[in-house]
Order: sequence, then C-alpha cells, then structure tokens
Amino acid sequence: MIDSHVHFWNYHPVKDAWITEEMKILQADFTPDQLEVELLKNDIAGCVAVQADQSEQETEFLLALAQKYNFIKGIVGWVDLQSENLPERLAIFSANKKIKGWRHIAQAEAQGFLSSAAFLRGIAQLSRFNHSYDILIHRNQLEEAIALVEKFPEQRFILDHMAKPDIKGKSGRIEWQRGIETLATHQNVYCKISGMVTEANWTNWKYDDLKYYLDIVFENFPTNRIMFGSDWPVCQLAATYTETKQIVAQYMNQLTDLQRKEVFGLTAKECYQL
Repeated sequence: MIDSHVHFWNYHPVKDAWITEEMKILQADFTPDQLEVELLKNDIAGCVAVQADQSEQETEFLLALAQKYNFIKGIVGWVDLQSENLPERLAIFSANKKIKGWRHIAQAEAQGFLSSAAFLRGIAQLSRFNHSYDILIHRNQLEEAIALVEKFPEQRFILDHMAKPDIKGKSGRIEWQRGIETLATHQNVYCKISGMVTEANWTNWKYDDLKYYLDIVFENFPTNRIMFGSDWPVCQLAATYTETKQIVAQYMNQLTDLQRKEVFGLTAKECYQL
C-alpha cells in the first residue's frame, strides 16, 4: 500500500505562518521517523511527500529526505512555474528520479491564477519531463481547474483533497458535485481521497458526514484514478493516521479486491510512476 500524500517540515513560525494558533498541534517538527511508525502500524509500504512551502529549498529538503528514507517513493516538489528559466530548472531537478511532479498552492492565489499566461506556459513544459501536476484548490476554483485540464489533455493532473468541499458547513454541495462530475470525464485527471477530516468538524466529525462526498468521487472516478492520501500530519487536527486510513477502508468494504488495491496503492504507483 502507498500513501499518496504526506508532508514533512522543520517548523519555523515565519516560514510556516499558515499554521495558526488554532492548529497549534502542528507547530512542531514532523519527520520521516515519526511517519514510519504510522506506516508500519497500518501496513503501508511507502509514501509520496508533497511540498508544503513555496520554495526550491523545500524541494531540496524533500529530496534529501527521500535519499535517506527509502519508503519515500516519490516527491511532489515546488518550482516557480511562472519563471522564464523554468525549462532549465526542470531539467536540473529531473535528473533526480524521485521527482515525480509539482504543486503550487493555488488555493491561496487570486481568481484567474490557473488561467494566467505565465502559469499555463509553465504547465506546458511538464510533459517534456513526464512530470505530473497536483491541483490544490478550494471548491470555488473548480471551474478554473476544469478549464486548465481541458487545455492540456495529455498532462497528468491530480486533484488534491477532492477540491476541499465544505463538509462542515455543507454549503455549495451541488456546485462541488458538478465540478467533480466534469473533472472526472477527463481521463488525465486523478483524485486523491485525502483531507476530508480537516474539512469536517475537527472535534465532532462522523463517518456519515463524509459518505456523501466519497459517494460522489467513487460514482464518477474509476478506482484506477482514485488514490488514498492521509495528508499526515495535517490530518491530526481532526483524526489519527489510523482513523484517516480506516475511513477509506470502511467505505471500500463494498468494493472488489482489485478496486481496493488500486485505491490503496496501484493508482499512485501508476500515476506517479513510482
């Protein structure tokens, strides 16, 4: 089994200013040694480490960890996709085979970022290096994400955290559902079952709160385009690692053995070419 979405950091209050007082539990270092305990406990053989900071230093940091810890099977790093010298930077980074793709935290950007000329120019470069792109957005950016994937039908895209539906407040359900339905029609788009508990009520979520959102994803995406991601350590705001995995395992009791294997590993291996 593969966990397709984890983070590591050495906490710094300026660099990690997004970790507010409300998230105090995350104001600490989170290392591969800590994660390895959870992976072993849950019979998970490896993971994909995803950037949490917008810098090339973050990419180098993750690559150094992947060199030391073999269970880190791939890296989704950060590079300035709008830079004029992007092809040169991609060429340098692609020499390291642990680099599988890239992500920019688009949820923090103004409307129109995903359709800007500079960003689109950057995305157009990725296929030359066989790199994927993780789409991190809020649900109100789904239309922009759909327009993006339509422009690049040969580019592998991964939708992180199911586009962050409002599980706690239940607002915008129909718009979110329509966005997921449309994205799923594009064969180059994968979806991570991740980040659900942190979009729900952190202290009072129940499995039934999540089922509607799981239904929509599984009704529209085939399991060979769905992958499990814990979003560790962020998931700990609302659930333990084991609880996060158990949500997906419980839902997939109704599915075939092959479908379970796809969601818990085969899809991530194929998509990220681990």
